[in-house]
Amino acid sequence: MTFPKSLGSRIFWVVMFPANLALMFTIPDCRRPGCWQKMYIGTFFVSIVWIGALSYVMVWMVTIIGETFGIPDAVMGLTLLAVGNSIPDALASLFVARDGFGEMAVSNSIGSNVFDILLGLGLPWLIKTGMVDPNTTVAINSEGLFFSAVILLVTIVFLIIVICANGWKLTRPVGVLLFLAYLLVTVLSCLYVLGVFGGVSSPVC
Repeated sequence: MTFPKSLGSRIFWVVMFPANLALMFTIPDCRRPGCWQKMYIGTFFVSIVWIGALSYVMVWMVTIIGETFGIPDAVMGLTLLAVGNSIPDALASLFVARDGFGEMAVSNSIGSNVFDILLGLGLPWLIKTGMVDPNTTVAINSEGLFFSAVILLVTIVFLIIVICANGWKLTRPVGVLLFLAYLLVTVLSCLYVLGVFGGVSSPVC
């Protein structure tokens, strides 16, 4: 809660103060000595609750923005939502890569997608069909899902081939190539969802 010195940091501090205040009073700080150190389980679960609540707000805001500008929800998910969801993973990979753990940085990027697909999608569907509405099904309203899944698989194979061809080293040219590949995949996915090619035209959310 220390007030920073630079102007930009002060503006960011003021904007984030209500959120930081709410987090400070609701999440037990297990870094403090004494009984607080034994509350790390509570810290973990309260953090998960906050992440879920903030994710819901983020999706709601992205949905409203897409509806306002007439942008299909699939496009909003492929751009704004995907970027916002992946920034923490990108920062985590950046930090471990700086410390010399390149394999951990790559594993984090792949493991994040595996977690999102298998648990991030599977767990809510399990709760929906097993607890909320037993013996029912979940209808997936996305005609471009198969294309997105194939693209995701191709990107993983492409990542492995590029790193292998570079001698299993992460260098600046590899980073530039992967960034360009990301832009290409995003553009192709959005064009497919918008019906420019492939015959899929996703409705506005």
